[in-house]
Amino acid sequence: MNYTIVKYILGQVLNIEGAFMVFPLITALIYREPEGWSFGFTGLLCLLIGFLLSRKKAEGAVIYSREAFVTVAISRILLSVMGSVPFVITGTIPNPIDALFETVSGFTTTGSSILTDVESLPRCMIFWRSFTHWLGGMGVLVLLLAFLPIKGGSHMNLMKAESPGPSVSKLVPTVRATAKILYIIYIFLTLLQILFLLLGRMPLFDALTITFGTAGTGGFGIKNDSMAGYSPYLQVVVTVFMILFGVNFSAYFLILRKKFKQAFSMEEVRWYLLIIFVSIMTTAVMVTNMYSSFWEALRHSAFQVGSIITTTGYTTTDFNLWPAIPRTILVMLMFVGACAGSTGGGIKVSRLLILAKAIRRDLHLILHPRSIKKLKMDGHVLEQDVIRSTGTFFVAYILIFSFSVLLVGIDNLDLVTNFTSVAATLNNIGPGLELVGPMGNFSVFSDFSTAVLTVDMLAGRLEIFPLLLLFTRDTWRKH
Repeated sequence: MNYTIVKYILGQVLNIEGAFMVFPLITALIYREPEGWSFGFTGLLCLLIGFLLSRKKAEGAVIYSREAFVTVAISRILLSVMGSVPFVITGTIPNPIDALFETVSGFTTTGSSILTDVESLPRCMIFWRSFTHWLGGMGVLVLLLAFLPIKGGSHMNLMKAESPGPSVSKLVPTVRATAKILYIIYIFLTLLQILFLLLGRMPLFDALTITFGTAGTGGFGIKNDSMAGYSPYLQVVVTVFMILFGVNFSAYFLILRKKFKQAFSMEEVRWYLLIIFVSIMTTAVMVTNMYSSFWEALRHSAFQVGSIITTTGYTTTDFNLWPAIPRTILVMLMFVGACAGSTGGGIKVSRLLILAKAIRRDLHLILHPRSIKKLKMDGHVLEQDVIRSTGTFFVAYILIFSFSVLLVGIDNLDLVTNFTSVAATLNNIGPGLELVGPMGNFSVFSDFSTAVLTVDMLAGRLEIFPLLLLFTRDTWRKH
């Protein structure tokens, strides 16, 4: 383990977090809220620790996979710990475990909350809570790669560790340019959604915070009813952008390069959109009798399907009251998740495609043992490492999921609540069913279960392996 490069990058991550705390501080000044001092204090603390960690530059250091995974995992934890400080020191969320849960939920773009009355929070706290979604969506380390000149080699390892999906590749020859392109697309879509929301006469503060949650596919509501109180137009805008942010950003890059055929021929994107369409239509038909018209049912169905599959978590209706089949569809979509290379969580459509292809190949080999059949995605042969890591990921995912459901069972709540709470946190969704449904929250859990679910959120966002490596002895040995 090269501790020098790890400390340097972590220091820069804290510097970025400290600098961004100026935004909730400005919000507090605008709304004349005394809680703003907590962001000034925490921001300075981040900058101080960041300076101490990054003052020794790691010139020419190589970032191997080990350093990359460890850095990504610790950076998410550090961001969350420091980001929770304003909640604790102002008494907004006095319990440190609850405050950490809320902040981890923000930076992992989960959207699960222990708060029972969001609207009672100061505006600066609501802003920071939503802004953590935006920072966590594309990832602070991708921002670091894009705009800070980190010298040395193997930065692709850092990109791979931070970006979700079974495989990550450069869009252009250099990692830094790739990171810049990703953030430019991210910022453009963010600004575009803000514009459309403002055209619908949404207040600027609401437009900013709701867009942060949509862009990061996080879903922290700024109202107690999430998105239910907004106009149909605004709900439709958010629906469209939730789905857009769940698309693999490589498709947008191809569109920018005018390679439309390649963009729309991506298998993962096609299956992602097909799953959404079928889920929306099936759900709308089955809940029509609960609304005044089919079109209203279609609007709510589209919103909830888009929200769940992209792991955003906003709600416009209490889907806890829907019939069994539509609720089952939503639970299944929790596990599917969005596309790789997007800001969404879940297992990812591409992984499920690879698993399906692998099953089909193995069935073929049983019937034709001497044949040679290679798996392909978008016309390219999948490397064996990608197939193997996908299978390993799925096994690790099932084990963590099962063990987490067992652990939260200590609170003696009903099985549906326990199951969907783990599904909601491990897949970075937000709401589940029953007690943690769209009209409920996670305050029903004990500190122990809250801690378990906090770890689940980190594991889900980090895609399991970086977090597990922290507990492996060989990880910490020097080269």
